Amino acid sequence: MTTTGADIVGQALALAGATHAFGIPGGEVLAVIDGLDHAGIRFVLVKHENAGGFFAEGLWHVSGALPILVATLGPGVANAVNVVANAMQDRVPLIFLTGCVDAAEAETYTHQVFDHQAMLRPVVKASFRLAPGAIGATMAKAIAIATSGQPGPVHIDVPIGVAEAVTSEASPILAAPLRPGLPPAMDLVAVRAALASARKPLAIAGVDAVNEGAGPAITAFCREHHIPLITTYKGKGLMPETDPLSLGGAGLSPRADKVLTPLIAQADVILLLGYDPIEMRIGWRNLWRGDQTVIEVTPALRTHGMHRVDHTLPGSLAETLPALRHAAPARWDDNQIGTARAALADLFSGPPTWGPHAVFRTLRNTLPPETIATADSGAHRILVSQMWTSFAPRLMYQSTALCTMACALPLAAGAKIGRPDVPVIAFMGDAGLEMGAGELATLRDLKLPVIICVLVDESLALIELKQRGSQRQNLGVDFGGTDFPALAAAFGGHGVWVDDAATLTDAARQAMTRDTFTLIAARIGRRAYDGAF
Repeated sequence: MTTTGADIVGQALALAGATHAFGIPGGEVLAVIDGLDHAGIRFVLVKHENAGGFFAEGLWHVSGALPILVATLGPGVANAVNVVANAMQDRVPLIFLTGCVDAAEAETYTHQVFDHQAMLRPVVKASFRLAPGAIGATMAKAIAIATSGQPGPVHIDVPIGVAEAVTSEASPILAAPLRPGLPPAMDLVAVRAALASARKPLAIAGVDAVNEGAGPAITAFCREHHIPLITTYKGKGLMPETDPLSLGGAGLSPRADKVLTPLIAQADVILLLGYDPIEMRIGWRNLWRGDQTVIEVTPALRTHGMHRVDHTLPGSLAETLPALRHAAPARWDDNQIGTARAALADLFSGPPTWGPHAVFRTLRNTLPPETIATADSGAHRILVSQMWTSFAPRLMYQSTALCTMACALPLAAGAKIGRPDVPVIAFMGDAGLEMGAGELATLRDLKLPVIICVLVDESLALIELKQRGSQRQNLGVDFGGTDFPALAAAFGGHGVWVDDAATLTDAARQAMTRDTFTLIAARIGRRAYDGAF
């Protein structure tokens, strides 16, 4: 058999652990998807390139498979910019393959042609254009950059001539991703001294800890030294949220901050464990005082400017935390931590009557602990992120940094591809579902029994809250209603309206028995989130 440039691309991605690629083909990527298929990488047709990137991310979260997005030139590439930017901010090692015309043709042919690399460079770690004779080398560089340090998207423009041409290149050889190790010994000595004299150390962990798989190391360290842990929303479950030391996820809810910031203020040492503040709202800037010692363990140089750090340990959490063990136990009062946990639970328990609180409470009580949940952007995301108990990392996915709409359904679908054995539920607002409703057809075609819970209030609730809070008129935030069960049926799924907890419980239980998707439309009414978070 002859080997084409596209075959070299596929071989490199398969060696890096890719199992699926998502996207919409055009004439300029037909050779590319052939090359992926020859390498054993399944190409999955989606309805929008933006959704394709979230499919790939969802699969990566559950399986570790290198996420691949494919788009044809011009409008296909432009459609995908949002999800590529999301991958950059949410630290996802997305490989974005785009078709393009050959360089000579681009000089004399303009239909659909623009500079993909110029458009994408601000939102990727790197951008490459494949050239004959260096396809494997370029792919190896791209994969290493995407997966090393803080993961992130890398763009690869694949000219038609390069993809289709027969090549004599050898199979690609990949470099192992660069992983941080143990920080310098002298830095460890200084940090151990600070910890040994600490009276009330407190830890905050985030996305880099999740990407490292550092949950067990963090949990063991915090338990050994009796250190309470706050996580970002992305970091939910790094320590089981039922643990007495877990203070749950934070970052977007002012109500949660009223409980957590006083604890942060009492801490004399703050440990930042793979914590990237890109997830946090503006109130988390410069949150600690000058007399508090701030220690950070990080895989990458931090340039965000959101807060100061006294001791930076460049390294992995798995290697660094065992080296930071010290004799002096922390002196937090168990009652104080327990009181904070109880206050958070009470703040978000909500009324016993029907509404978004009852929806999330009912579904968390009905679905098994191992359920994977995704949340779209909007008011419901802030509330469900505070209410939904995560028992392990990567059991709740969101667009936490970019906060983009219409992500929850494709994230859930990608997760279900990788974990068909566990329930997967997507929480969405009605506007978010209407934005990405085309992917219901993808669920149908892939026979993915994802549960979709849409909170129906016929309003952009979070924006309407901000509009009212700034004493502006109601403008551009309310819209008409959609018959969501009918929409589900039209796309080959099952849909049901729910207006009470008993009906919702039954709908969720029935959904876990079906071989198609279930759309549960929970009518909550407008302004249901007032005072919720």
